Amino acid sequence: MSEAQEVIEKLSAEAEEVDRLVADIDEDRWKLPTPAPGWTIAHQIGHLAFIFRIAGMAAASPQEFTAMTERISGGGGFDAAVNAALADYVDDPPEELLARWRAERDEGIKALAGVPAERMVPWLVNPLPPAVLASAGMMELFAHGQDIADALGVRRVRTDRIKPLVSFVVRTWDFGYQARDLVTPDVEFRFELTAPSGESWTFGHAEAEQVISGSAVDFCLLATRRRHRDDLNLTASGEEADHWLSIAQAYRGPAGPGRVPGQFDS
Repeated sequence: MSEAQEVIEKLSAEAEEVDRLVADIDEDRWKLPTPAPGWTIAHQIGHLAFIFRIAGMAAASPQEFTAMTERISGGGGFDAAVNAALADYVDDPPEELLARWRAERDEGIKALAGVPAERMVPWLVNPLPPAVLASAGMMELFAHGQDIADALGVRRVRTDRIKPLVSFVVRTWDFGYQARDLVTPDVEFRFELTAPSGESWTFGHAEAEQVISGSAVDFCLLATRRRHRDDLNLTASGEEADHWLSIAQAYRGPAGPGRVPGQFDS
């Protein structure tokens, strides 16, 4: 199995796990506020449906996707497009929203799976290999799934399928600097992480003086800004590594307010 196929398989499993969070909730719980200010569970699922819809478009119809992003760039940017898209989802009755999420998710994953591993897929800033775009999809599912779980009071069970997301966080380690208009330091980082299974995952230069270590799950929670660093099992060795723990994010654009220390029990 190729790397892209493995990531697609993990992406599908993560999507199914998020689906199970909302599959049987009643209409009132779709309206529950989540930790993302102003977003209900319906907003979270609507956002995921939109992301998978445009990922599928990028994979299956690159020219259509490029034309769409050109329109976005002239109309307030991607954040504005996301907010506009949510209006197309959140007023749907729950059963319709659930059906749309499932259809657009499955269509997007199928389109990504059909892209040859060596072909680049156009995306919002730079073209990406399909495995990397699928890993970005993992990041979306992990982050917004966590918001849904927090709203429902559900503790998620994590597995080693998060490894593509961990790799994606390492790949995008400099996004936190870019989001804050900070100069990216000219240093090597090393990441020494423990998977849910207990396996050790290491990334980066073996001799790097700036080292992040700890839980791989917490690493993902940090970089998706779903938990504050004070509540996570992560340590830093080196001044730049310590600073990184305060600004890490695995997505482009504004960091947002993030979460505050002690906001959650887990």
